[in-house]
Amino acid sequence: MQIKSSKTLVNEALKEIETLDPLKAKELHEKEECTLIDIRDIRELWKEGAVDGALHIPRGMLEFWLDSKSPYYKKEKFGDVNKKILLFCAAGSRSALSAKTLKDMGFNNVAHISGGFGSMKTNGFNIVDKEKE
Repeated sequence: MQIKSSKTLVNEALKEIETLDPLKAKELHEKEECTLIDIRDIRELWKEGAVDGALHIPRGMLEFWLDSKSPYYKKEKFGDVNKKILLFCAAGSRSALSAKTLKDMGFNNVAHISGGFGSMKTNGFNIVDKEKE
């Protein structure tokens, strides 16, 4: 049995999804034309900070929170369904896989941000502290 590597899965996903550079993502965010979704683990947000105005949906709950038929569905977590969904993680791999998953679920207006949180931080996104709840 041949197991695909995570790198292979990410590379395959990148061929099927839209990738935005952080400056284009910042422009859409500032114009309120997108829903930013941070899929990093909560401990990453506590340690590194969060993008001001981004929703936090942990990677492990993404499909469940956005599936209206799931018992875990969280309509309030999603925001405006007519806006472009922009996913990001720390560096871009998890968000690429997540964007492909959402596309497979039927979400059409979805993309991920290249370089993830690291590139967003260096390209002028407003970073705020994330307090432990």
